[in-house]
Amino acid sequence: MTRKAGTKHSRWTKALSLLALGAGMAATAPAPLQAAENGVGFYLLGTKGPLAGILPPPGVFFQNDTYFYSGSASASRSLPVAGTLIADVDATAYIDLMSGVWVLPSSVFGGRLAIMGTLPWGGQSIDASLSLPGPGFGAARDDTVFTIGDPVVGASLGWDHGNFHWTTGFLANVPIGNYQKGELANLAFHRWGLDLNAAVTWLDPATGWDLSAAAGITFNGENQATDYRTGTEFHLEAAISKAITKEFSAGVVGYYYDQISGDSGRGAKLGDFQGRVAALGITAAYNFNVGNTPVSARAKVYREFATRNRLEGTAGFLTVSFPLHVTATAAN
Repeated sequence: MTRKAGTKHSRWTKALSLLALGAGMAATAPAPLQAAENGVGFYLLGTKGPLAGILPPPGVFFQNDTYFYSGSASASRSLPVAGTLIADVDATAYIDLMSGVWVLPSSVFGGRLAIMGTLPWGGQSIDASLSLPGPGFGAARDDTVFTIGDPVVGASLGWDHGNFHWTTGFLANVPIGNYQKGELANLAFHRWGLDLNAAVTWLDPATGWDLSAAAGITFNGENQATDYRTGTEFHLEAAISKAITKEFSAGVVGYYYDQISGDSGRGAKLGDFQGRVAALGITAAYNFNVGNTPVSARAKVYREFATRNRLEGTAGFLTVSFPLHVTATAAN
């Protein structure tokens, strides 16, 4: 059967495709002190949720993610930051991530190929005490920054069969953002990073139930300013959601992070420093039109627990996505 774009393609399905953007983009900005060097991995935990395994139809799409994180670590927990050790930490991050996605009109290996890029910018604030040998602490320090982080580029391949959808792809951190050696607060990482990931979604359009999961492995290069190489990181995200109407859906989300190999280099003063964390939260999404343009908005809130070698806090996302251009295609 041949079908032109738009035929038998309901507003419901278009909205799902737009919301799927939030599952594959903007996984690129640092929350403060979360694991590894500076406690930070470049993959942003909690990015993927409902519809994680679905790519949008061929076209060009824009997405904006507003991200907030607030967390703390007790005086008994030291973290490696800016070439030194800090403890008794309170930190917040408020970051905006602007992303673009181009889904090619031609089939690649029987699926759809998406090319994407994200630019993070925003602020970070850290209050801490310098950690000294023994039980004591040095002078208190605080640092605040508002700047541009490292851009991230990537690609994904997506397939579907019936109610099942799945993707595989990569994200690469490009270390050209504003990085200040010796400062506690930095949005940029000053290191290359590569995240290999895959996701799957079971979606029943008739009932609106969505079961999604995504997993990935992050490999890190060395920060030559601090002689620190972050170990390999594993992340897993999952979501269960239900469409209440064609416009509104809600559900639960969660993530799990584990650093599976130790840090290394002369700057790794805490040795392996392998972090771990889990989080649970809630999500809600709403679809609407601005003129003839469909827009999708999603909010997610996570609360972390079971932490090791990192902050424990609350993270929130507000994601808005819409098409800039949808390519007309014909399928057999």
